[in-house]
Amino acid sequence: MGLKFNTDPKPDDLRRQNDAVLEAITAFPDRLFGFVYLSPKHVQASLDELERCVAKGPMLGVKLWVAQSCADPAIDPIIKRAAELKAVIFQHTWYKTAGNPAGESSPDDVATLATRFPDVPLVCGHTGGNWELGIPAIRAHKNVSIGIAGSDPTAGFVEMAVRELGADRILYGSDAPGRSFASQLAKVHGANISQTDKDLILGGNLKKMLAPILKKKAVGN
Repeated sequence: MGLKFNTDPKPDDLRRQNDAVLEAITAFPDRLFGFVYLSPKHVQASLDELERCVAKGPMLGVKLWVAQSCADPAIDPIIKRAAELKAVIFQHTWYKTAGNPAGESSPDDVATLATRFPDVPLVCGHTGGNWELGIPAIRAHKNVSIGIAGSDPTAGFVEMAVRELGADRILYGSDAPGRSFASQLAKVHGANISQTDKDLILGGNLKKMLAPILKKKAVGN
């Protein structure tokens, strides 16, 4: 029996799932950082959660999934406030073969969002699953980085990303438990790129992206 996901969470669902993350990171504050789960379908509730979990809480970023496309300007108040807080903004993206559901974003939608917010760093999660389409879709938008988690460890993915975007716009991710750590690490360790580039992808870029909010919160050095 496969997992069933709530693709259109209501405000109570968002708060409940964020409570679970808060509990987890409280248990391991020196090892875990959280991202607050928000939905553009519930802007005020999302802004309230952003204040609770990031502005007044320990979380460092925003996770946006599939309830409503990020191309829709309804998301803009969330992006603006997240940017004020220096929170990292991660938007799930995918290209489904038969076409995305109405609320699911693609890298093309992230490109549209990046046009409205050219100075706000954004992460295009999963590179749309189909990286040969996803990389070109966001290439011109220098404020967009790609997350390489989630798809199969196909040869050439990371090499193309480094060639087209530069290693400083690529972020490793595990997508656990949906994928194995080994398969996702293999994308980077098995890529025909320099060790310097691998180091950036596996942690250096995320560390740099998190630096402004960590400084704002006076966390670490």
